[in-house]
Amino acid sequence: MYTIYLVEDEVSLNQLICSYMRREGWNVVPFTDGEEAKTAIAQEPHLWILDIMLPGMDGYQLIREIRKVNESVPVIFISARDSDLDRINGLELGSDDYLSKPFQTRELIIRVRKLMERVYGKTLQTGHSASPLAHVEYPPYTIDRQARIVRENSGQEVELTSKEFDLLLYFVSHAGQVVQREHILNEVWGRDYFGTDRVVDDLIWRLRKKLPELRLETLYSLGYRLVKR
Repeated sequence: MYTIYLVEDEVSLNQLICSYMRREGWNVVPFTDGEEAKTAIAQEPHLWILDIMLPGMDGYQLIREIRKVNESVPVIFISARDSDLDRINGLELGSDDYLSKPFQTRELIIRVRKLMERVYGKTLQTGHSASPLAHVEYPPYTIDRQARIVRENSGQEVELTSKEFDLLLYFVSHAGQVVQREHILNEVWGRDYFGTDRVVDDLIWRLRKKLPELRLETLYSLGYRLVKR
């Protein structure tokens, strides 16, 4: 599954883009301020989408900061500035694509999909390979997908409820990625679930208690991330 960081200060457009991208099954983390987005650079999403004219830090400054950390992560600029000079400047700073406003949201979706397939291949698009491993290692735990059992290195079985196991498997499958509470609800509880999102926090609390070596981080205003092992 792709994790996309969207930096767009126009709230209505930000929300519209997020809505379309989440329908594609992508994990989208929105920002409305360049300085705020800068604090998340080290988390390394699969793709950045940047407006140029932003409060705090503009898109040109932000891509410079991104490139200091990761020279290869794809970046798409979206901007009302549509001169050839702006496009050239964006490309020189290391962007992979440039889309001028106003644009059709579906066009942005298509450009994102094609860019991600070119950079990462098609396997990541679905979030799993053709034949997932029967056993997943997250030291000191071994997760048996088929038997739905978790064991410690000692062989001791850790008793998990069905939902706890589903949530654990979800995090392990997306280790290193920032995932939002909304996306966890959709993937673990299903899109037809209409209860409170507090169930996510409660279940994560139980996982941490049962699996103390699980390096599960809470990222304020962003979501959660399981640190890779």
